[in-house]
Amino acid sequence: MIQQYPSQLLEKAVQEFSKLPGIGRKTALRLVLYQLRQDSEDVQSFVEAIAKMKHEVHYCRRCHNISDSELCPICADSHRDASTICVVENIQDVMAVENTQQYRGLYHVLGGVISPMDGVGPSDLEIDSLVKRVEEEKIQEVILALSSTMEGDTTNFYIFRKLASYDVKLSIIARGIPVGDELEYADEVTLGRSILNRTPFDGK
Repeated sequence: MIQQYPSQLLEKAVQEFSKLPGIGRKTALRLVLYQLRQDSEDVQSFVEAIAKMKHEVHYCRRCHNISDSELCPICADSHRDASTICVVENIQDVMAVENTQQYRGLYHVLGGVISPMDGVGPSDLEIDSLVKRVEEEKIQEVILALSSTMEGDTTNFYIFRKLASYDVKLSIIARGIPVGDELEYADEVTLGRSILNRTPFDGK
């Protein structure tokens, strides 16, 4: 590769920043030059925060949300409704639902949705651990809060089939979320109403 910048160190830093999602080389260059202008202490603090996060952040052993300990703060909160599980695709969706302040149950993060085109099958997701939670915990309702896309609907139906033999209410968030939209981009009012106005899921 032909070097574009007067410093190989600058070139390397730009390459690393441009690996971040949504960051092109021009934006990466701006970020690198910004860091270059900062005090050494601030840059070191930035580097240490990233490294510490990478090595010390855990995934909750119960719901697979991000956590600083074995159990995330939501699962560890005795005031939450432990009989209800809201199934979401990713950690951003947990944050989105929490921001609505309309839901007080627990979560289960699948880590994605079934997408054969992308090589993602049921075994790649945290579906078996969801079934295990329904078996072992006193779960009365499972809310399917996946994005209203073809992949999300496919995953909803698969979970419906897996939980069909259990005595648990299965519901789906109301379609206040436009079809094809990602959950994390929905506004808080719409998402909150979708949670509150959820409907029974019959697999259709």
